[in-house]
Amino acid sequence: MFTGSMVAIVTPMQDDGTVDYAALAALVDFHLENGTDAIIPAGTTGESATLDHSEHCEVIKRVVDQVSGRVPVIGGTGANSTWEAISLTQCAAEAGVDACLLVTPYYNKPTQEGLYQHYKKVAEEVDVPQILYNVPGRTACDMLPETVARLAKIKNIVGIKEASGDLTRGVTIKESCGSEFMVVSGEDAQAMDSILAGGQGVISVTANVAPRLMHEMCSAALAGDTENAKQLNDKIEDLHRDLFIESNPIPAKWSLSEMGLIPAGIRLPLTPLAEQYHDVLRAALRKADCL
Repeated sequence: MFTGSMVAIVTPMQDDGTVDYAALAALVDFHLENGTDAIIPAGTTGESATLDHSEHCEVIKRVVDQVSGRVPVIGGTGANSTWEAISLTQCAAEAGVDACLLVTPYYNKPTQEGLYQHYKKVAEEVDVPQILYNVPGRTACDMLPETVARLAKIKNIVGIKEASGDLTRGVTIKESCGSEFMVVSGEDAQAMDSILAGGQGVISVTANVAPRLMHEMCSAALAGDTENAKQLNDKIEDLHRDLFIESNPIPAKWSLSEMGLIPAGIRLPLTPLAEQYHDVLRAALRKADCL
C-alpha cells in the first residue's frame, strides 16, 4: 500500500515555539519536488508530544490539503491514552489522510494484551487504514511479533513501522502476517538492508534533509539493485548516524535551519543542537550534497 522513502516530517516553529505553517508549506513542496514517496505529519519527529490537540489536527489537515493527493499522507496519531489516540485518529481521518501511524503507548508500559486491546479499540472506532509503530528505545514498550500477528488479522491494521533495531523482526513479522501486511523500517541506518530483505520502505528522519537521495536509494533497493542502493546509501550513511547525535528531532531541525528551509525553533523540553556538534553535522550534510 505504501512504499519507498516516507518522511517523518518535522514541524517548523518560530523561536518562540509557535508552529510556522508557512514554513511547513514550503517544506511539503520541498518533498514533493524531491521525490518523497509519502509524508507523515505530526509524528514523533514532528514533536507530537508537545503539540496540543488543535495544533496536531491542524498540522495534519494543512499537509493533506497541500499535498492534494499527489503522494500519500499518513497522519501520526498515536498516544499513551487510548481515548486520545482515538480522538486524534478521528480528526486525521476527517482531514482525509490515507492512513494513520500510531506509536505504542509510551511510559505506562502496557502488557502485550494491553497493546492488543489498545490498537484493536482504535481500529474498531475509526475506519481508516492504520499502521503500528514499535520503537522501544523511546517508549519503554516493545510490541512483540506475536502481538503484531494478532493485530494483523484486524482488517484496517495494514502494517508496521518496526524500529526495534533488530533486522530479523521484520522477516519474522512478514512470515507470520503474510505478504500483504506492510513492514517498513523505522531505522534509517537499517533501511536499505530491511528493504533488500523484503520490506516495503522506510519512515525516515534522514529524508527530512536528503529526500532525493533517500528516494533514489529506496527505489534501487526495492528494484533489487543492490550495488546502486549501496552507492547511494554510502552518501547518506553519516546522516543516518549524526541526525541522532542528540535526541531526534534536534539535529534534523538544526540541519534544515542550516539549509535555509525552516526557522530554528524547537519546543522545550527539547533544546537547540549543542554547538559542539555543528561541524560534525555540517560534514555529514556536505557529504550528502545538502550544503
